[in-house]
Amino acid sequence: MKSIFLFFIIIPLVSFGQDTVLIKNRLTDSVMERFYMLKSNIEIKNGQYEAVFRRKINIAIGRFKNNEKVGIWQFFNKNGRLIEKFNYDTNNITYEGPISNKNLLFFFDDSIKTTDRLTRPLKIGGEYYGFIPFLNCFKLPFDTYGINTNLFNTYIELLITPLGKLAWFKVYIDSLYYNYHKNFSFDVNLFSEEDRIFFPATLNGKPILSRIIIRCSLNDDGGLDFL
Repeated sequence: MKSIFLFFIIIPLVSFGQDTVLIKNRLTDSVMERFYMLKSNIEIKNGQYEAVFRRKINIAIGRFKNNEKVGIWQFFNKNGRLIEKFNYDTNNITYEGPISNKNLLFFFDDSIKTTDRLTRPLKIGGEYYGFIPFLNCFKLPFDTYGINTNLFNTYIELLITPLGKLAWFKVYIDSLYYNYHKNFSFDVNLFSEEDRIFFPATLNGKPILSRIIIRCSLNDDGGLDFL
């Protein structure tokens, strides 16, 4: 997955009692993350974390302690509305708001009756921040110079098992104008263990197989972004 470190800033402050270095890293074209790492070991995150959309809207706020996420993290959509809270100390979602992203769709591999109690699969990080790793892993395998990427229809498909595991990851690209139709399948082990974990969909309290479809846009460089 692409991750571009932009610059490092050393700041004489203390996080959990230890000197830290401020790191800024671009997650997508529109999302920047800021976090602290130990001066004594810049591979260990320690302290406040935030991811910001277009430099002004928080989409994730939380804390690290010795490279582990701790306490309650808050996740927001790109309009700044709170959509999820997750407690890393207890491994529980403490709040989940209604879906606000109309380009995020859910399908269930079971017969559903109107009287059934159905819950959708949930991703830690919510409907925006939680799915960034899946957009970041793809780029068109050809140069897009001179190509209008707005003329492509693009979507991601995730298959989630009843155990809450990512079973497959696929990207579908289609353009009638360019007569281009291509499906890309990826080894799910390309993603971190954390990225591969979901809370599964349930039918009447029983976990079931489900699919998540994310309608995306193509960037000018052939990468993916949210619509």
